[in-house]
Amino acid sequence: MENVIILGTGIAGLTAAIYTARANLSPLLISGPEDGGQLTLTTDVENFPGFPNGIQGPELINITKSQAQRFGARFKIDIASKFTILKNNKNNKNTTGFELELLSGEKIQTKTLIISTGASARWLGLPSEQKYKGRGVTTCATCDGAFFKNKEVIVIGGGDSAMEESTFLTKFATKVTVIHRQDSFRASKIMQDKFFKNPKCAVLWNKEVNEILGDGKRVTGVKLKDTKTNQLTEFKCDGVFLAIGHIPNTSIFKNILDMDQLGYLKTDRFTKTNIPGVFAAGDVQDTRYRQAITAAGSGCQAAMEVEKYLAEQEHHG
Repeated sequence: MENVIILGTGIAGLTAAIYTARANLSPLLISGPEDGGQLTLTTDVENFPGFPNGIQGPELINITKSQAQRFGARFKIDIASKFTILKNNKNNKNTTGFELELLSGEKIQTKTLIISTGASARWLGLPSEQKYKGRGVTTCATCDGAFFKNKEVIVIGGGDSAMEESTFLTKFATKVTVIHRQDSFRASKIMQDKFFKNPKCAVLWNKEVNEILGDGKRVTGVKLKDTKTNQLTEFKCDGVFLAIGHIPNTSIFKNILDMDQLGYLKTDRFTKTNIPGVFAAGDVQDTRYRQAITAAGSGCQAAMEVEKYLAEQEHHG
């Protein structure tokens, strides 16, 4: 039986791996569908401490992985498909550990589990969107806004995050136009007020992005479809920011672990879930900040909690 399994190899999981490996717990990390997490889709990371000239997202993941391996962390490319709580036969209340069934068919048991499976950004599902991902199409204004200084950008969405991203982008862009498929926003009134008061912000109602246009290297505009008339028009812009939500990767824990209505795991301030021995770190439980540095921080917390939990179990065992 493993001491600790960490699900996810993004920055939260890798930080948890460094700490648990240094505590001689020999962590096993299982990659999941997106090995390396969302940072592998990010080009320049300029706001992670310690890199004054910035660092490429994939490089940050690679060097953190090397650091974890140096201390004895182990990695497996696979996807967890089933989660089971193991009970003591004599006393059904006592948890003896957990079992994960992997997509490959392998079953692995562990004393503790850190879930750092992240949340995947919702995409439009257009081939042209994939083509220009990281070359003008992005899902994070905080990460990439500074690259659009004195440029015109669009934000797709109509909720609080679309308003927040738009207002933030006005620090850099000359104009921010929100593209919304309806004729009113679902964002809170305070967020809308902030948006409409900003002279750099504009909105195009009843429109959806039909295609991302570019010159092969960068985004040059979008093709818009009117949701009422189906009429197609072209709109020039230098960047496309998607703010249509995230999907937390928590489906295998449904009806076992406590989640909010969107599927994000609920944790206390010590990264503990409702099941003792199961912890969550990073975007899978963070609906507010969603930054590499906060994900790393919660990975550290989860690892230290695992160490504490195992020591207590040993003491009582």
